[in-house]
Amino acid sequence: MASQDKQLHFLMFPLMAQGHMIPMVDIARMLAERGAKITMVTTPDNAARFKSVLARAVEAGLNIHLMQLKFPSKEAGLPEECENFDTMPSLGCSIKLFHAASLMQQPVEKRFEELKPRPNCIIADMCFPWTINIARKFNIPRISFPGTNCFCMLCLYNVHSSKVLNTINSETERFLLPDLPDRIEVTKSQLPLSAISSELKDFHEQRMKAEIESYGVIINSFEELEHAYIKEYKKVRNGKVWCIGPVSLCNKDELDKAQRVDRTWARIGSFKQTIYLGYKRWN
Repeated sequence: MASQDKQLHFLMFPLMAQGHMIPMVDIARMLAERGAKITMVTTPDNAARFKSVLARAVEAGLNIHLMQLKFPSKEAGLPEECENFDTMPSLGCSIKLFHAASLMQQPVEKRFEELKPRPNCIIADMCFPWTINIARKFNIPRISFPGTNCFCMLCLYNVHSSKVLNTINSETERFLLPDLPDRIEVTKSQLPLSAISSELKDFHEQRMKAEIESYGVIINSFEELEHAYIKEYKKVRNGKVWCIGPVSLCNKDELDKAQRVDRTWARIGSFKQTIYLGYKRWN
């Protein structure tokens, strides 16, 4: 264990969605296993979802702590019990959940002053662009975790920076995704909802701005899966892209493995059918 005055302290912000929270918890454990202190910012309902996994990690000597904050659901126009994507009344409420999360900025800043040792770095989900303000205020780096792969991130970055969507008038007109290792044509209607929806356009712009201003990116991927796209994405991010996946491999304990699967599927049971499973849902 590192001495307290030299110990790295990461302040982590997992998105309230199983596909983002589960790998973020794995990353927290990986960092703690290397001597870092971890403080995870979350809400009571979300903390309960990975309570047993973190309890075993703490019993094993890992320095992981939770900062639990009340989630301002009602202030954002959500039901009071809504703290996660799987408890939203509908997918259309996602912008309200993002807004509710942004209202946590001031409470986090107040609690930041109490943390010992002082956090050295923020690791925040890509969907929390407001965390760049905390990083700026306390003069520490922000590292983004998008929860997806380098192929997706390179596409988002190139579409955003090239402004190619401004030249496309039809939802069905095919166009070439710019500056990719492969030739890929898509239509507007095939792009991520956040890139084309007027309701989410401002949020997407904030998110991309925070990405560009961040120190770097952690990706749950690996070289053998998408070597060319990792190489190209590192070019646009000045090399500060760290592919540390698959992070699920940090689960050596059989109970951890079993509960990881349970957490992934627990909420799916409420649906009558599972249509498909993908490597990553579009943001």
